[in-house]
Amino acid sequence: MKQLKKRIEVMIAVMLMVTGSASIALAEGAHTLSPKPPAHTLNDPTRPVYHLVSQDKRSHIADPNFAFYWKGRYHFYYIAARNLKTKERNFVHVSSTDMVHWKHHPETNFGGLSGTLFLSKEGVPTIIAKPSGKISILTPMDDQLEQWEELTTVEPTFGPGQDGSRMSKKHWDPDAWVIGDTTYVLITSHPLSPKSQPALFKTTDMKTFHFVDYFLDPDMPGVARTSDIKTNDDLSCPSFFPLGNKWMMLCISHNKGCRYYLGDWKDEKFIPDFHGWMNWHKGDNESKHGHGGDVFAPESLLTPDGRRVMWAWLFAQSKLRVSPNWQEVISLPRELSLPVDGILRIKPLKELEQLRHDLKTESNIRVEAGKPHRLKNISGDTMELMVSIKQSGAKRYGVKILCDQDNSKGLDVVVNPEAKTLQIGATIAPLELKDGEEIQLRIFIDRSVIEVFANDRQAVVWQHVYETGDTGVCLFSEGGAMEVSEVKGWQMKPVNGYGLKARKQPNQEIQKDK
Repeated sequence: MKQLKKRIEVMIAVMLMVTGSASIALAEGAHTLSPKPPAHTLNDPTRPVYHLVSQDKRSHIADPNFAFYWKGRYHFYYIAARNLKTKERNFVHVSSTDMVHWKHHPETNFGGLSGTLFLSKEGVPTIIAKPSGKISILTPMDDQLEQWEELTTVEPTFGPGQDGSRMSKKHWDPDAWVIGDTTYVLITSHPLSPKSQPALFKTTDMKTFHFVDYFLDPDMPGVARTSDIKTNDDLSCPSFFPLGNKWMMLCISHNKGCRYYLGDWKDEKFIPDFHGWMNWHKGDNESKHGHGGDVFAPESLLTPDGRRVMWAWLFAQSKLRVSPNWQEVISLPRELSLPVDGILRIKPLKELEQLRHDLKTESNIRVEAGKPHRLKNISGDTMELMVSIKQSGAKRYGVKILCDQDNSKGLDVVVNPEAKTLQIGATIAPLELKDGEEIQLRIFIDRSVIEVFANDRQAVVWQHVYETGDTGVCLFSEGGAMEVSEVKGWQMKPVNGYGLKARKQPNQEIQKDK
């Protein structure tokens, strides 16, 4: 029996490593960079130009972490793989004034699994993460948030009559938030620990951490509350915050990707009343994730003007054959909001509009069924499209991007009103339209990385292999005509630099900006 359990654990560990999961522990104190790739890598025509990608020529980006606004700048950290064979990984620190153009800082002086940056009750930026065997709380040594020191470690305390048996000994991905004088710490369950549950603790002195209860109560129908080896449906990479008149738990299931709960925080308990997804399975459900682009490991921050902004780790399945250098990137920042109707809104960060240039417009287009309409003036592989479509009797309609000359090749973005779905590539997500509601698609094309937003209520991603000369845009309709009121196309300015600007760290190579 012990041998079988061990075998299962090994199999799952290998699976998580292959998918690039955050479950792979980082090497402590790893600061040495991997060998430089060939010079032509930076000229790779598949390299995204306005998504956040590795600036130091390492492609294996993983979880975004520690997003925070501090003294005029947005700070952001992501896990970067140095050597997949040795599992050499560390945090990369970037900062920005607009969440679009990023400055790279020296690598952090600690590694670890994902965590959260929060503002302590004293007003100090504070990281909670797992840089070693225990969960640690760290505070900055400078205002640039470049160097950190350990303040304390979290030692869970269980009082008389409190059952700590359901807390995983293999825990990770902590989250923390402050209400009044109390700091709450959420310790999530490890997917290799069956039947474990995320546990909530609190402290007033950052020294003693008292058990409150197990998180997510009551159970949600159809969604696993506990870690389960068979489904691997855990709660990891958590980010807990108020949104509208609710609280949101933004997190992942290792089996199904990015998801969220909406509910109430009352009497030190989170009582969810809605569960939703931000990652969607491939239509045939052959794999645990969509083959073209997974939304994983979310992180969020609150802007000074009160917007909740999130990022995620986007990665393509290996069988897709996207350039291995840019198979893993950070998503475009998304603004989340929850109006009075209780329906989550997801839209691109408004600051992305500053990248637009060279606007081309085509209006009042009628597309007959089975007769694709190729746009004359709008094309490109680094652009934003805004397509406004009137509801009609068409059964299936949408936009084909990255088309070849005869429109036979390309990537379809499809609205299916009868099925109430939005499809890009093989990923199918729900999209229910109101009677007479115009469909507005915002399509961000960044070489092989595609993100699509629909009516601020749905967002899907895909990574697409295409020939560099295939840049056309084509409208299509099936089962009836489609009326397109307007198509706008902007070329997008590049933001990615080609070097690492940093002060020298021990055992660290320095690459200068070009």
